Amino acid sequence: MTQAISLLDLLDWKRRVFGMYAGARAVSGSEAAWTRWREGRDELFASHPQSPLPPEDRSSFAGLPYFDYDPGARVLADVAPAEPEHYDIATSGEDEGTYGFTRFAHATFDLDGQPCQLELYWLDGYGGGLFLSFRDGTSGSETYGAGRYLLDTVKGADLGMEGGQLVLDFNFAYNPSCAYDPRWVCPLVPPPNRLTLPIRAGERY
Repeated sequence: MTQAISLLDLLDWKRRVFGMYAGARAVSGSEAAWTRWREGRDELFASHPQSPLPPEDRSSFAGLPYFDYDPGARVLADVAPAEPEHYDIATSGEDEGTYGFTRFAHATFDLDGQPCQLELYWLDGYGGGLFLSFRDGTSGSETYGAGRYLLDTVKGADLGMEGGQLVLDFNFAYNPSCAYDPRWVCPLVPPPNRLTLPIRAGERY
C-alpha cells in the first residue's frame, strides 16, 4: 500500500510539473510566466511528498535561488539532424549506473553574441523523450557543478517550438534532484554539452 501511495504521489508531481510548463508555453517569453513557474516549483519543493529535498529540510525551505530574469537568455535554436549515436550517460549514483540515450540532433543558437551548439538526446526507454542538459562557465561556482537541465520532456520540462525552431529559455534551467539529496540518481551532462560561456540565468546553487 505504501508503494502504491508513493507512485500516486509521483504521478501527481508529474501532472503538476506538466501543468506548470503548459502555462509557461502559453505565454512564452513572459517574465510573469517564469515567475509563476518559480512559485510552482517552490510550492512543490516545500510541501509535496515527492520533493527532492530531504524531509528534515522542508520546514525551513525559503525558496530556490535564481539569477534575475534575463530576456536575452531566451533563444530559438535551429535543429539539425545528426547521425544517431547511442550514449550510456553516467549518473550521480555511487553504483556508477547509466541511462541509455540516443543523440539524434544538434541545436545551434547565438547567446550573448556567441555561437553555441548543444546535442539533443532521446531517452531510449519506453515512450522516449527529449533530454537536454548542459554545463557552462558558472558550473561549480555559481551553479551546480554537475550541470543543469533545460529540457526533460518525459518529466514535463518542455518549452515547445516556435516557427520550426526549438525554444531554449535558460531562465528555466534547473538543478537535477541529486543537487539537493544524494539519494536521487540523475544523468550527468555528456562532454559535448559542456559550454565555456557563463550562462547567468536560471537556478543558482
